[in-house]
Order: sequence, then C-alpha cells, then structure tokens
Amino acid sequence: MIQVRRCLLPVLTVALLSGCGFGGGDKSPGSASSRKLVSQVSFLDATGQRRSLAEFTGKVLVVDVWATWCPPCRASLPEVAALQKKGGETFVVLPISVDRGGWGDVKPFLDANAKLGLEAFIPAESGALDAFGSIGGIPTTLIVDRRGRLRERWSGYYPGRVEKALEAALKEN
Repeated sequence: MIQVRRCLLPVLTVALLSGCGFGGGDKSPGSASSRKLVSQVSFLDATGQRRSLAEFTGKVLVVDVWATWCPPCRASLPEVAALQKKGGETFVVLPISVDRGGWGDVKPFLDANAKLGLEAFIPAESGALDAFGSIGGIPTTLIVDRRGRLRERWSGYYPGRVEKALEAALKEN
C-alpha cells in the first residue's frame, strides 16, 4: 500500500499543477476542415438569460471552463479577465464556471474578487458543454473560430498561452 501512495503522489502533483483533474495537455481538434462545430453550446449570463456561442459567429471565441474552488483556475483568472476587457469587435472571452452550486457559488466568488472585473457564465443545463467533448480537467481553454468551429483546446494554466492562441486564431480567415 505504501508503494502505491508513493507512485500516486507524483501523478497527483502533476494533475494539480496542470489543472484540477486528470487529462491535461493538448487536445487539438485537427485541421480547419475537420474542426467540430460547437456553436450550439449554451450558457446562462448573470441575469439568467440563455445564450449560445452561435450569437458570436464572425468573432473568435476564447471559452474558459473553470471553477471557483480550483487553484489553477484562480491563477488564470487575471489573464482571462484582462483578455475579456480587451475583447469586442474581433473576439470575445467567455469564462464558464462549472461549479456544482451554479450562481450560488459563482456570485459570492465574483463579489469577493470584484477587482478582476470578470463577467462569468454558467452552463445552461447539464450536458450544455458536451459539444466540446470530454473535459477531464480544469481550467480547460477552448479557442473557437469565426465560424463556430473548435480550433484548439488544452487543459491546465500556462501563462501567456491563451493570448498566443488567440493571436493565431485572429490571423486565420
């Protein structure tokens, strides 16, 4: 039993550093012609209004799947919030919290961290994020092209990576 614990400790350490959960690393969807359409993904804004990625067709999207209890997620939020503030005509940043308590968990967190100025969202219902495929760890960042197709995804927080991926997606037609 002690040997199992010793073997498991490095695995857990890597999992916590790369994201809250297992399955981190790159999971790119492939070439532009094989990209999966994800525009049907739906979520709720703070007023309870149902929204979908389809509303943003023509813009590049950064979708950040996170939770209030996840240390790597919290570490990534200042970068996510800064990009969200820069967004507008060409791109949009959508941080979607997967906290089990929904707004009951998210609103107090946002209030306590008001300096971030983060506008967050939650899934519209169970399974609302299924079009993204399995999300095995958080944070998971997804880059969606202007036509609503998944361009790139990864789990874990890597400072500066989202901005580089966004720049590359914005250069694409």
